[in-house]
Amino acid sequence: MELPRLIVIGEKNIGGIGGFVRSLGRTGRMALISGVNVRKLVQDRVERSLEDCGIRYDWHLAPSNEVGALKILENQVRRRHSRLIAGIGGGQAVDAAKMLAFNLKVPFVSVPTAASHDGVASPFVSLKGDRPHSMVATAPLGVFVDIDIIKGAPRRLLSSGCGDLIANVIAVSDWELGRDRTGEYYGRYSASLAMLSAGIVLENAAKFAKSGIDARVVVEALISAGVASCIAGSSRPCSGAEHLFSHALDKIAPEVGLHGEKCGIGAIMMAKLHGRDWKKISQALRDVGAPTTAEQIGLDRDTLASALVMAQDMRPERYTILKEKKMTKTKAISLAESTLVL
Repeated sequence: MELPRLIVIGEKNIGGIGGFVRSLGRTGRMALISGVNVRKLVQDRVERSLEDCGIRYDWHLAPSNEVGALKILENQVRRRHSRLIAGIGGGQAVDAAKMLAFNLKVPFVSVPTAASHDGVASPFVSLKGDRPHSMVATAPLGVFVDIDIIKGAPRRLLSSGCGDLIANVIAVSDWELGRDRTGEYYGRYSASLAMLSAGIVLENAAKFAKSGIDARVVVEALISAGVASCIAGSSRPCSGAEHLFSHALDKIAPEVGLHGEKCGIGAIMMAKLHGRDWKKISQALRDVGAPTTAEQIGLDRDTLASALVMAQDMRPERYTILKEKKMTKTKAISLAESTLVL
């Protein structure tokens, strides 16, 4: 199992990142992978902290997660002989850093500035190409979170993170199916950890609706979910049919919705197929401000139906409820209407 060595969560602590890196025993040149806006937000504090600790660094712009763009960035980082890679930003920056670290065989640290998905502590990265998918890369050596920055991100991102967590309910149900139907390995501990992460949001959703989402609770749950995947050695505890639906949308409608939003909507529909309480999932998503309908993310009925049909073939080696409930466009629209997604 490859697990994070150190996880630091604090308030207004981004200025302590240099000490965090030193505590990991890493003082060589660092590659800082970030987007333009995030760099402007944290640059002064990050640079001051690293320089105070004698750590050299280079900033690099996080590209899209297209394979070709990542290759160009990989060559840039290799030329600078970086000994550590940090992903500072949202999912794109963290995923890029993760993939680079894997390819260059150096460690990386995750410094998320938004809590929109569970990839902040997992070894898996989402790649875009002819067949969008996730693949195993490198688990972070450490995770460093400034909750104040997370709170300052658009609320939609935090709601998306809640959607990604709630979706674990379906992922674990699908994993149980794989165990029962094919004899696939099922890790009870990692499954329980993923369900605990989902349960934290489900149990607190009504409270969040009244007093606002507790960013620290969501961040801790997202990190725990990522660790569940590290323990399982696969994305199984956190990725089922609802993620296949999201991956299908990445292929045919890449600009529609955030990852966690699509997984949340997918979870509503897959819950109905599993015979679970889809209304409870839908209500929890509403309570945290996440979308529960196709219209809310700009998704038309034909594209939704096409994505559900395509999802069946996205990862043929992975057993999910879509192996048992075959989708046609007509059945897909009926499912979406019966769960009020359409």
